[in-house]
Amino acid sequence: MNAALAEAQARQAVTVAAWLRYPTAIDAALVAMAGPGGSARLDWLVGGDPHEMDEADYAWRTWVDEVVASWAAGLLTSPALAETAVAALAGCEHTAASPVDFRRLTAPDEYDRRAAPQLRHPDLMAPVTDLHRLRLLARLHGDPVGAD
Repeated sequence: MNAALAEAQARQAVTVAAWLRYPTAIDAALVAMAGPGGSARLDWLVGGDPHEMDEADYAWRTWVDEVVASWAAGLLTSPALAETAVAALAGCEHTAASPVDFRRLTAPDEYDRRAAPQLRHPDLMAPVTDLHRLRLLARLHGDPVGAD
């Protein structure tokens, strides 16, 4: 149960972060064509060495978006920031089709917090959240969704 709750929280954080970063279908299509950049710096931050991984594990890492990962980590460590991010999505292309509930991200209950203490720990996540925190704050407090 804890693994499922932790995964749900992480998925919600990544979804919100990706929708903020790529607010239109065209944005998402362009990144799918060009590729997001890879996980090399994230691997380095957490002490991983991608050269020691087998080819199958390495391949998916080329599709990691460092900014989305950083923003998602920031949202997980701050429910208030997550609420602001979800509010910023109001009216964007991704939320126009149907209502979306990000309750596990914005209002984690006792079970959510117990299931993902490391994901929500600001000190443990700081190396990743700090990478692009200023860009996230600029997006949420300065740039309208859709501008980049």
